[in-house]
Amino acid sequence: MNNGRQTPQLPPTDHRPKAYGGPSYEEVADLRRRYLTPALFTYYKKPLMIVEGYMQYVYNEKGRRYLDGFGGIVTISVGHSHPYILEKARQQLDTLQHSTTIYYHPTIAEYGKMLADKMPGDLSVCYFVNSGSEANDLAMLMARLYTGNYDIISLRNAYHGGSASTMGLTAHSTWKFNYPHSFGVHHAIAPDSYRGPWGRNDPEAGANYAADIKNLIQHVTPGNVAGFFAEAIQGVGGCVVYPDNYLKDAYGYVREAGGVCICDEVQTGFGRTGEAFWGFESQGVQPDIVTMAKGIGNGAPLAAVVTTPDIAKTLAARIHFNTFGGNPVSCAIGKAVLEVLEREKLQQNCLYVGGYMLDGFKGLMEKYDIVGDVRGKGLMTGIELVKDRSTKEPATEECERVWERAKDLGLLVGKGGFFGNVLRIKPPMCLTKQDVDFIIEVLDAAFGEL
Repeated sequence: MNNGRQTPQLPPTDHRPKAYGGPSYEEVADLRRRYLTPALFTYYKKPLMIVEGYMQYVYNEKGRRYLDGFGGIVTISVGHSHPYILEKARQQLDTLQHSTTIYYHPTIAEYGKMLADKMPGDLSVCYFVNSGSEANDLAMLMARLYTGNYDIISLRNAYHGGSASTMGLTAHSTWKFNYPHSFGVHHAIAPDSYRGPWGRNDPEAGANYAADIKNLIQHVTPGNVAGFFAEAIQGVGGCVVYPDNYLKDAYGYVREAGGVCICDEVQTGFGRTGEAFWGFESQGVQPDIVTMAKGIGNGAPLAAVVTTPDIAKTLAARIHFNTFGGNPVSCAIGKAVLEVLEREKLQQNCLYVGGYMLDGFKGLMEKYDIVGDVRGKGLMTGIELVKDRSTKEPATEECERVWERAKDLGLLVGKGGFFGNVLRIKPPMCLTKQDVDFIIEVLDAAFGEL
């Protein structure tokens, strides 16, 4: 059904997908059912099978092209199968595939310097791991060892991983098993200017939300804390952007209580927000520890914890080792990602194209009452759907229908927020204005069919 509308057309591309000769869709579905964990979940009523990707596009087994508006869950930063990334990976594979950090190797050393050079102040020591959950787990260990304190503050509506320890930092019941967790972790009010008690027009919103952290320290902890975790923008929680000065005030309360401040840049880092290379810079703060993953390796298993020399020394008290952390191939890819970001000016592209996209979303908000809120920075954006703008009742079923219909029309987006009513649109950073026009046309058509 298109109500007489013209079907949106993807922008042209010179890339031609290879003929697919692997197992059929039905065979893959059967193999998954028989041999993979039932804990795996898939998107869409009829799951999509993706067999090829190029820059901002992916292809199914029949060669149909889709615009990846979710960037492989905010992981593809510079583009699927970017030619320069692939070439650097091949060169390293042809030379040395694996060497642990018990030996010297130039790639990890050079990459450590490149990454540290992107950090402000004395954030200059890198510890490489394989995933965001690992990075946050390590940051939690560092904070407790360095401060000698135990209690940690995180935010409601946050997502910091699904491992046994990081599940405690995460504050979404949908991601938490009925299993012992959250030892010493306390969750402050989410600084959500759309759903929270203080809105965007309140100049004291940041200070008011941050005051809850002070209250939490006074009444729930011994008065001393090990650290405070916060994403620069909440991702899984529905692209929640904090009010001005929130992190500045929050960091002040935490440091007064002897804690360190940890910023989770797993989704926001590497220029995605457009305004700055790191999301925390938009809040005018400098964390003590920064965790990063996803876009750092453009899909390669790579993550990192970057901190100060003093905090880094805490791990030298015992042996701490990660077999694959700092793998030569992963680090070669990490170096190439930084080079592409600089060479192709992708941070600037996020600012320019992301601003254009947010303007388009605001146009949809003016047209459709179901759009309750549009928010984000750069190419880290969200559209929250509500049944009624005054009550803000979540339009969860409608969001599902728009999400499914967008896929049918050739656009892949994520969805999140606690109620599953937020369209998460975070494409590869090489997105073009023509791609944005397609995104707006698809969403316009999907909203129009509700």
